[in-house]
Amino acid sequence: MPTPRPLALALLAALAASLASPQGLAAKKKPVAHKKAAAVVSASCDDLYAEANKGWLAANPMPAAGAISALGQLSARAEQQQRDLLDAFMRTPHGTVQKLLGDFWASGLDEAAIEADGAAPVAPLLQRIDAIRSSKDIAPAVAALHQVGIPVLFGFNADVDLRDLDRHLGYFTQGGLGLPDPAYYTRSDADTQALMARYADYMRKILALTGVPAKDIEAQTALALDVEKRIAAAERPLADLRDPRRNFAPVATAGLGKQYRNLQLDAFLKAQGVSDDTVSMADPALFAKLDALVGTLKPAQWQAYLRWRVGDAMAPYLSKSWRDAAFDFRGKVLLGQTEPAPRWKQVLDAINLAAGPMLGREYAAAYLPDANRKQAEQIATQVRDALKQEIERGELLQGAAKAEALKKLDGLKVEIGAPRRDLDYTVQPMGRGSFGSNMLIASTWRHRQEMRRIGKGNAERRWDVLPQQPALAYDLAHNRLIVTAAMLQAPVLDPAMPLGNQYGAFGALVGHELSHAVDGLGRHVDADGNVRDWWTPEDAARWEAMANRVGRFYGGLPYPGLAGTKVDGTLTRDEDVADLAGVTLARAALTAAKPELDAQTEKGFYTGWAQLWAQQVTADEARLRARQDVRAPGLWRANAPAMQQPGFGAAFGCKAGAPMLVKDAERIQPY
Repeated sequence: MPTPRPLALALLAALAASLASPQGLAAKKKPVAHKKAAAVVSASCDDLYAEANKGWLAANPMPAAGAISALGQLSARAEQQQRDLLDAFMRTPHGTVQKLLGDFWASGLDEAAIEADGAAPVAPLLQRIDAIRSSKDIAPAVAALHQVGIPVLFGFNADVDLRDLDRHLGYFTQGGLGLPDPAYYTRSDADTQALMARYADYMRKILALTGVPAKDIEAQTALALDVEKRIAAAERPLADLRDPRRNFAPVATAGLGKQYRNLQLDAFLKAQGVSDDTVSMADPALFAKLDALVGTLKPAQWQAYLRWRVGDAMAPYLSKSWRDAAFDFRGKVLLGQTEPAPRWKQVLDAINLAAGPMLGREYAAAYLPDANRKQAEQIATQVRDALKQEIERGELLQGAAKAEALKKLDGLKVEIGAPRRDLDYTVQPMGRGSFGSNMLIASTWRHRQEMRRIGKGNAERRWDVLPQQPALAYDLAHNRLIVTAAMLQAPVLDPAMPLGNQYGAFGALVGHELSHAVDGLGRHVDADGNVRDWWTPEDAARWEAMANRVGRFYGGLPYPGLAGTKVDGTLTRDEDVADLAGVTLARAALTAAKPELDAQTEKGFYTGWAQLWAQQVTADEARLRARQDVRAPGLWRANAPAMQQPGFGAAFGCKAGAPMLVKDAERIQPY
């Protein structure tokens, strides 16, 4: 696959200043009468999005299905960059990490070796399961599978301690199912029953591949499915899991072994390397039921369930028969995919899943020049300062809330490129002969690194996103802006971009994210990291009034490509407010950095913003997004914030009544 060419981000050339009148002499050779040159109005006054992106839209026609976008192309470019790195590590690695990654990559691309390997990578896991003889053997088998990154029966992960955001707790959660929603196992409608029939067929295929004799397939499938149904019946609906506060319930670890004797949770924690004195268990009733199941179901039934879960988890990384079975159900049925991703993409996804931080370290070193990092830090800091000034002189937040917001912004950190904290790269050596075995080696390492987060005061130095994946986000728990290395390239930020474009693109994205520090989301964590609402009812009322105005404004805009459909301003409101804030803050930061703005720089600011949102979206995809997407479509992400800017019309010489100009009474200030 060729490397996608970067988007052209130079400013659009200005139209000719005037058109010369045809010269002609009067019959009696009177002096030539010249008409006054008419000022040319930029096409951006009619539609900034269309004018800024006309080259991109012409070069990227509507796809047959789904959508394509400028930011999607950025993600594709980052993937190609990772591919290029791994190819280099495969040929000539420098250092232990590059050697590990190169061998991992080579083993995944060697399909002949993968075919010859067959089910060998999972054989030790299956042998461990076959050795289960009594109920007391089940819990150690469950713990061992968690250790290699295959969570069965329940979930256990590291996450932020809501009592102290500078540390992580271990969270015992529901899990252990092969389907994404426990409701699938209890619904009786025809569509769900059809899906469950396909699911059972997939289970049969996987169990057969694990070595279950044909005569036992039906019985083993029924046993495994019965375990999942029992687990699902004890779990909460997904809607109940959306509020993190409802899933946070600290309990002492000291009594878990006695309270859940069959699950042996004390031994489980020890096996994961966790020695903290507290964990979170928000649903003790679920674990009581799981504990009872371990004590009452026969070991043979647990063997069927565990064998199935291992086979399902590892199927994408084994030989073709395994991969085909997994794709036929998970790809086609659950995700609606028509064909598998190219082999290189499958292997890259596997490496990012199991060894992503390793690759991220190398990616940042290769693709983030120090000059880019410094420019990003400078712009982000200027945007943060602009936000402080807007809060200080604005009337949206007042009194104690204003003081708290300013204190929070004073403490806000900006982290660019990759996490500051390095990891322990002590990993069992990988060869090139077994991709499945390498996957287990890497996922065991990744799980161990996650478990080391628990109980330590280093939460603020870890990221939940990989440096090689384009991302720019505000981390509410630790009051910091995170910008990955992969994000710092066109159309977001590149040294070749004119200064105005840099602020309009990267600066406005930074402003969008930083606005969340002090908005309806950020109000729930104060400057000291305490989880509390630091707004007064009056602050909240002013915010709601402003945000509802934004919602009504967007709600009056037509949805692109869908005749008769408007943007759902209620659905997109909060992100629309952040877009408006982002452009406002970035414009202020640019003015502070360059007080004497020339016309080209000012136009480039708005052009840079608009070029972020270039996209081609099919009608089917647009209908889906109109119902579900919390962000406005690209046309209005580009145009609506620019329409609200007082300086936009002057920058492009727009005349009164131009489509991109709004009346003063319709103009909304976010602060």
